[in-house]
Amino acid sequence: MTNIVIMKNIYLITTLTVLVLGVGTTLVSKTQANTEYDNAILISKSDVNNDQVFYQQRGIAIKGTDTVAYFTEGKAVKGDKKYNYQWGNTTWWFKNETNRDLFAQNPEQYAPQFGGFCAWAVSQNYTAPINPQAWKIVDGKLYLNYNKSVQRTWAQDIQGNIIKGHRNWPNLLANLQN
Repeated sequence: MTNIVIMKNIYLITTLTVLVLGVGTTLVSKTQANTEYDNAILISKSDVNNDQVFYQQRGIAIKGTDTVAYFTEGKAVKGDKKYNYQWGNTTWWFKNETNRDLFAQNPEQYAPQFGGFCAWAVSQNYTAPINPQAWKIVDGKLYLNYNKSVQRTWAQDIQGNIIKGHRNWPNLLANLQN
């Protein structure tokens, strides 16, 4: 009789352990999903060009910053949602109608490199979000960084980091698309 009680206790403990581990895994998954949702950091696959993926928050590229203004005004300018344009399954905001129309005529000219992810991170073979205030135009292309400190590190070898970024981007892009 004692062996039966011991076996039942082992069965009960094993069942409870499996149940607890299963619930724990489910809670971790839900917590990660909630964190991702709360941060609203989304990756948008472009319907325009299958090799483009854009970093966005709450469906808005570059945190609502007017990408054309980097080129025309030489600074980060907050866009206005009433001047928006849908491109690459992402919504882009602009300061005014003129900037929106410039973007619409040639989005590739104004869209940030590496899908708007941090240029330093891409050069180091990973992706990271950006701060619209940490930017630089190099050879007519817009590069964004995580923050000003990271941008200073990236700027120590801009050309080398751009080359590394272009080398790393295809694999990072493939991982983002999966």
